[in-house]
Amino acid sequence: MEQHVSMYKELTETPGVPGHEGKVREVMKKYIAPFADEITTDNLGSLIARKGNKGPKIMVAGHLDEVGFMITMITDKGFLKFQTLGGWWGQVMLAQRVAIQTRKGVIEGVIGSVPPHILPPDQRKKTVEIKDMFIDIGASSKEEAEEFGIRPGDTAVPICPFTVMNNPKIMMAKAWDNRVGIAMAIQTLESLKGVDHPNTVYGVGNVQEEVGLRGAQTSVNVVQPDIAIAVDVGIAGDTPGVKEQDAQSKIGEGPQILLYDASMIPHEGLRNLVIDTAKEHNIPFQYDAMAGGGTDAGKMHLHGKGVPSIVISIATRYIHSHAAILHQDDIDNAVKLIHEVIKKLDEETVAKLKRGEY
Repeated sequence: MEQHVSMYKELTETPGVPGHEGKVREVMKKYIAPFADEITTDNLGSLIARKGNKGPKIMVAGHLDEVGFMITMITDKGFLKFQTLGGWWGQVMLAQRVAIQTRKGVIEGVIGSVPPHILPPDQRKKTVEIKDMFIDIGASSKEEAEEFGIRPGDTAVPICPFTVMNNPKIMMAKAWDNRVGIAMAIQTLESLKGVDHPNTVYGVGNVQEEVGLRGAQTSVNVVQPDIAIAVDVGIAGDTPGVKEQDAQSKIGEGPQILLYDASMIPHEGLRNLVIDTAKEHNIPFQYDAMAGGGTDAGKMHLHGKGVPSIVISIATRYIHSHAAILHQDDIDNAVKLIHEVIKKLDEETVAKLKRGEY
């Protein structure tokens, strides 16, 4: 448990927006290497860790990147304009701290906001458009900002230290989307250490998921899996303001099995196998469906002649914001479920899934 918490801390606190995942990839490599027979990357930078060399290929894939920002302009007065990387809602951004990754080191700043004291009543009710936002790093001019080391193309991530909350099974951090998927891929390979299983398992950390599932499109070409499991976050519906028809899952009540999202309808036979396995081993689970959004399975299931794919996710509060919250039990049960599913995916079962006979 303590070892995993240390891994969660390092994974979530390491910066890595889309296209700039190198530091996170090194952290994943450090933790997954003891359980892998071979580690490679594709040409975009996705990490591919292989365990075993016989039987069907099973791909368990999370994504390395997190939502963040890219600096696009320095104003004459030293403020920074930026482009969002991944989906942001403007209402969660104002007055939040960010860490800018520059060639001279990390520079902290804040997304500026106008004090309510000087806002007319009608403006207080309006949201500020992202295009009008800026980052304040305490520079008085463009020249001073450049002297600090800032230049267009630098990236920024939210500031939120990893925190174990008063309930020690509940953890808060930035970047749970999707460092928890990376942790699950690592822990899955760890769980198979010394276990006789009928297949070759790939623990994969994809790049650039948040900007269009791009890394999955290339890594799946390297792996060429028979079965693909995307491990990601899902929406928790257990907080005020979330309607039950939009999200029903609660943190701590089991991993989510996806029924539908905008990028994929999971393979029916594989979904049934996962559900049957959860019931057989008394592993709690929840169903998840999202009208919008998608995961790396959206690309993986379309590879070649098609790859039976599913998403197993962790219900997470406040995703795509500076701080998200999830539950340790859900991670443990998700890894247990994936472990037991992998043990069942022998050549005969995989062949039945591909033929639609399961």
